[in-house]
Amino acid sequence: MYVVKSPFADADLKTVAEALQGALVDLVDLSLVAKQIHWNVVGPRFRSIHLQLDEVVASARTHSDTVAERASALGVPPDGRAATVASGSGVKTTPAGWIKDTDAVGTMVDALGAVITRMRERVTATGDPDPVSQDIFIGITADLEKHHWMFQAENA
Repeated sequence: MYVVKSPFADADLKTVAEALQGALVDLVDLSLVAKQIHWNVVGPRFRSIHLQLDEVVASARTHSDTVAERASALGVPPDGRAATVASGSGVKTTPAGWIKDTDAVGTMVDALGAVITRMRERVTATGDPDPVSQDIFIGITADLEKHHWMFQAENA
């Protein structure tokens, strides 16, 4: 059933829908990973990393809402359910328990790197069928790359 009719041809809609859904899953998981580390980080740089992680959570949540609303606007129902996120995310599982500040930074560098790689693929995939979604992915990628740089600088 289509509640909202997409302006795109079926093939283009499929490409854009997959990109948007994949981005949603990665962003939801990134926010969860960052929050999990936020609660469990320990070490001499606890406070600065703790606060930096909240910045990533806020960015990921804002971007996930933008992506989900773009999907809805195109007639694609977004799926951010836990099972969908768990099965489709490109982010590795976060270790349980306390996490040393240096390990927390390394985990975030890896998680952000994985999401950025997949976002760049979405930028390419959506260029022809939907430059509007592509523009959203470009903005998200730029923001995530900024966070990635800042975490890399933590362990330099």
